[in-house]
Amino acid sequence: MKKIIFILLVAITTVGFSQESITEGIMFSKQTMSTDNEQLKGQLAMIGDILTTTYFKGNKTRSETSNMMTGSTTAIMDNDSNQMLMSMSNQMTGKKYVVKSMEPSEEDLKNVTVTKGDETKTVLGYECQEYNIEVNKDGVVVTMDVYTTDKLSAISQQSTMVGADINGYPLYMTMNMSQSGMNLTITNEVTEIKKESVSDDKFDMTPPEGYEKTDKLQGM
Repeated sequence: MKKIIFILLVAITTVGFSQESITEGIMFSKQTMSTDNEQLKGQLAMIGDILTTTYFKGNKTRSETSNMMTGSTTAIMDNDSNQMLMSMSNQMTGKKYVVKSMEPSEEDLKNVTVTKGDETKTVLGYECQEYNIEVNKDGVVVTMDVYTTDKLSAISQQSTMVGADINGYPLYMTMNMSQSGMNLTITNEVTEIKKESVSDDKFDMTPPEGYEKTDKLQGM
């Protein structure tokens, strides 16, 4: 169960711009986890909320996640080159990075089912469309209820990692899974969107100094 939690971690409030399309800016999001298992509750309490800062500009996006318990992860995605650079630093992996295509593999696509939902949800002034996603990986089924907006040019790291074909960027998402009788719910919500200038340096695909290249990071 700990491994699955780690994978999902590596796989959010001001009223914003009311449907204004934004191609450059910064987003802040919060990820929370809950469970009905008493033992797991203690582990989740130690982790606390996972906070992510996302920078986006045109066809490029950079997401930075940091937590004292789970370490730090940075993902830079470039739609023009269809490449993603992901670096990770924590006690389990050390300092590693990987460069990979954002094009989902046939294996990824076989494991994912996407259905457009019937509901909408307003988040930060944006009307978001519902998508229901089911991922069956390593014998564990994860169901996601995702609400996306097409008004932001940012690239979703979660959608890229699971190969999900959804229209827009998720502003609100819940993930549910069960393993060995333990149920886990992960909620990810964008809490603030700022329309402001972002430096091109944020999207430099040069591997970080001191990190070792690998073919596959845990969770990818």
